[in-house]
Amino acid sequence: MTGKNPTIMLNNGVRMPALGLGVFQSPPEETVPAVEAALQIGYRLIDTAAYGNEKEVGEGIRRSGLDRSEVFVTTKLWLSDYGYESALRAFDTSLGKLGLDYLDLYLLHWPVPSTFEATVASYRAAEKLLAEGRVRAIGVCNHNPAHLRTLTEQTEVVPAVNQVELHPYFVQREVREADAGHGIVTQSWSPLGGVNVYWDGGRNKAKNPLEHPTVGEIAARYGKTPAQVILRWHLEHGLSAIPKSVKAHRIAENFDIFDFTLTAGEVASINTIDTGVRGGPDPDGARRSSYSDS
Repeated sequence: MTGKNPTIMLNNGVRMPALGLGVFQSPPEETVPAVEAALQIGYRLIDTAAYGNEKEVGEGIRRSGLDRSEVFVTTKLWLSDYGYESALRAFDTSLGKLGLDYLDLYLLHWPVPSTFEATVASYRAAEKLLAEGRVRAIGVCNHNPAHLRTLTEQTEVVPAVNQVELHPYFVQREVREADAGHGIVTQSWSPLGGVNVYWDGGRNKAKNPLEHPTVGEIAARYGKTPAQVILRWHLEHGLSAIPKSVKAHRIAENFDIFDFTLTAGEVASINTIDTGVRGGPDPDGARRSSYSDS
């Protein structure tokens, strides 16, 4: 897994880059240059959603000069658009904003445990889009094992990806095991643990993986930064990760992780940082009217 950004085979045969650029909370005016810079550096996965910058993501892709087939583009269905027909309309809206003819991956942003039939209906709409060839793969976000079990019992296509909060302070072992049991790739949002700093007034900001001494010691050993070590830790676990930045030097730093590997012992030592406490929202509390985009 050295030399270049590896790809991960999804359960339908589609290959997805392991490392991508996230654009959550990226201001529209900063998103175009961030996406363009990332693609010039070598990123080939761009992850967006209804963050108010889908249009700018599309523009950044066009400005990169890359052929559409070279870029893996993900966007997501937001809670307020759940439902079969509304999900189909929302997909069209996102595709229009991005200025693309198809998506590589379409995800449901949250489960809705209180009215899970809305989640199921939305996923069935995604299945229709997949069957029509308008998206190459479909999946979910923030689904715990119980959510996945209920969803797979009521739908036909097993999700290709489950994107969840995952970082050294919250390693999501049970979710990763459940995903693996279904043949689902686990993708990490907030892979560097930034959610502990920005969410809910930074209630967990003391738990910043970038400042943990174990991570720092390993970084010094390899002449790498703490961020690079943590992103390498994700890849050693077979995860996909989508770190977010709008700063060109950070985007480049996050991509410079393919010239070293961590030992099994180093991976295990980072695993021990886990507290089992999430920094972001609890998926069991998701409602169609709850949470601003996250």
